[in-house]
Amino acid sequence: MEKQRQFDRELEDLKKKLIHMAALAETMIDKAVAELVQRDEKVAAKVPEYEQELNRLEIEIDEAALTLLATRQPVAGDLRFIVAATKINGELERIGDLVINIIQNVQTLLAQPPLKPLIDIPHMADLARRMVRDSLDSFVGGDPLLAQSVIMADDRVDALKDQVLRELLTYMMSDPRTIERALALILVSRHLERIGDHAVNIAEDVIYMTQGRDVRHPKTPKERPADLEM
Repeated sequence: MEKQRQFDRELEDLKKKLIHMAALAETMIDKAVAELVQRDEKVAAKVPEYEQELNRLEIEIDEAALTLLATRQPVAGDLRFIVAATKINGELERIGDLVINIIQNVQTLLAQPPLKPLIDIPHMADLARRMVRDSLDSFVGGDPLLAQSVIMADDRVDALKDQVLRELLTYMMSDPRTIERALALILVSRHLERIGDHAVNIAEDVIYMTQGRDVRHPKTPKERPADLEM
């Protein structure tokens, strides 16, 4: 009985570390886009430190998960939980890398006058951040319906990315002097879209963890919530 309680504590510790990683990732997204909108480098000054913390946690979680697999030999739901945790761990670390890429493009933009009012990119960032939060909430709560809502939200992020691309291509074609700034904004939108993709990957892992269903390659572009088994 004591061994089971210890095992449960170790699983809970794994979960808490993932929640901390997700909170760091959300903060990084917010600060990176706030730096762009406010045109103030100080806003995101701590983002590289947060990214280092993500890297440290990734290693800790991988080591803890491997130890659990080797020493506890989990089965069924516990095994799926640990496997999902290791995959989610990697997705969150890659989200951190993407935010660093956003910061690099923002620095290019801050060195020049603003190209245009920013509307769609902050909206994309808000959607992507909420997708990250909801994907982790679905993991913590074992909620496949919430996970499915994250998958469905990806279409909105993709549509905004396409809208940003179309608008900025117009700028570049009309005035070659805007090309560098337009390309930097396109890359920011692309990185935000990829953050949404990683949130979707987490949501797919949650559905597998809770239901044993692999929805990574659905027959339709996005499965409807009604398709979920209750």
